[in-house]
Amino acid sequence: MPQTSRFWDKIARRYARRPVDDPAAYEAKLAKTAEYLTPDSEVLELACGTGTTALWHAPKVRHVLATDFSAPMLEIARARAAEQGVENVTFRQTAIEALEVAPASYDMVMAHSILHLVDDRQVVYALARAALKPGGHFVSSTVCLGRLSPMRLILVPGHAIGLLPQVRFLSADGLAAEIEAAGFEIVHRYRPKRLSAVFFVARKRP
Repeated sequence: MPQTSRFWDKIARRYARRPVDDPAAYEAKLAKTAEYLTPDSEVLELACGTGTTALWHAPKVRHVLATDFSAPMLEIARARAAEQGVENVTFRQTAIEALEVAPASYDMVMAHSILHLVDDRQVVYALARAALKPGGHFVSSTVCLGRLSPMRLILVPGHAIGLLPQVRFLSADGLAAEIEAAGFEIVHRYRPKRLSAVFFVARKRP
């Protein structure tokens, strides 16, 4: 069953107030991402949440289409854009599986903190590959707890009673293999700590 936005709608304002867990790692990911951008870049972000990453990259590119299925998350993102005077980010409410984009129209697709949450990662990969121009980049940061993680004892019951989203227990190497099998070449991999999210920059193969 596809996940709904209900959980994320409910926590949107609390989520927006939460500080970044590892600021140094987050800044390193932003800086590495920017290396693959130009002032002419067209960027698509999937599951943009409250817009922090989209707005950070906006001054470096032509345009960002930032999507999310949670209306309260996007309400906060739009308010932040207005406060910062950012005019080249378009926020659109949509589920990933319902998003339609012109083929080969983006230089980068970002999918942060989402691959461990979606029901079908192949949908994300297929969308990214179709949306990217030849040689374009798919950039992701994903929680990889491992298939035998003891966190199951917290996360599975937490989801069952509605306190937590459903989390897929992925391995970093397994996710890398999945991304490459979907038609990408991983050109950068970063994981600052053993249980940190795994950051990949992957180039679309011909």
